[in-house]
Amino acid sequence: MCGRYASTRSAADLAALFEAEDLTDGDLVPAYNIAPTDPAPIVRLTPGGPVLCAARWGFLPPWARDPAGSGPGEGRPKRGLSAGQMINARAETVASSRAYGEAFAHRRCLVPADGWFEWLPGGRSVGGAGGMGGRSVGGAGRQAYFLTRTGPLAFGGVWTASRADAQMRITFSIVTVPAIGPLATIHERMPMVIDESRWSQWLTCSHVATLLTPPSSEYCAGFELRPVSSAVGDVRKDGPELLQRVVIVEDDPSTVDQSPTLF
Repeated sequence: MCGRYASTRSAADLAALFEAEDLTDGDLVPAYNIAPTDPAPIVRLTPGGPVLCAARWGFLPPWARDPAGSGPGEGRPKRGLSAGQMINARAETVASSRAYGEAFAHRRCLVPADGWFEWLPGGRSVGGAGGMGGRSVGGAGRQAYFLTRTGPLAFGGVWTASRADAQMRITFSIVTVPAIGPLATIHERMPMVIDESRWSQWLTCSHVATLLTPPSSEYCAGFELRPVSSAVGDVRKDGPELLQRVVIVEDDPSTVDQSPTLF
């Protein structure tokens, strides 16, 4: 998974959908181009039940030397580990990892999303993905795709809390798995998408080994691989137009490669 996804539901809608107490305090707005170190909604478990809160994308383990991290446009990161480096946790190693193991055992979360973005080299396209209306884009550079499906979507994640500027800051990482079915034509890995029937299990189950079962091929077959504008590669851009389908014109050399290189 590369470093972009979208989450546009309101806090009220998410709290109702996940049957969680809303602790966002107005800190969330619809986000069409979430990048590492951006604030984003997560659902985590507390002694009082599930809560919806704002967290920063980019997991910072307690031993990290860079509690502040470095966000887009903030220049070079400080010495030590940066939050922008730990946006994904591989399912194959998350349980045994020094960085993620304790959080996976005790602090898992759900990451509400509408879908995520990936890029293909220019000249390549996904069969049946283009030619269905929208604006034209060139075939040179790299083509952005939005991977989405009808209905609610949530990624499996892990979270932690660290102290920065005398305040506790919650950060998270998204668990990834090998891509399945048609999703593998876009990228070799994908987020661990959690079927709605397993949301509670992801948050509460004590037999953690059973949680890492990849989503079924039938579930993954329900995803749309939607070509979208290369503008999503610019972290400064944010708006519903980033999710609109575009037409891929293979012989137009005008597309500029603006895709992120965080994966």
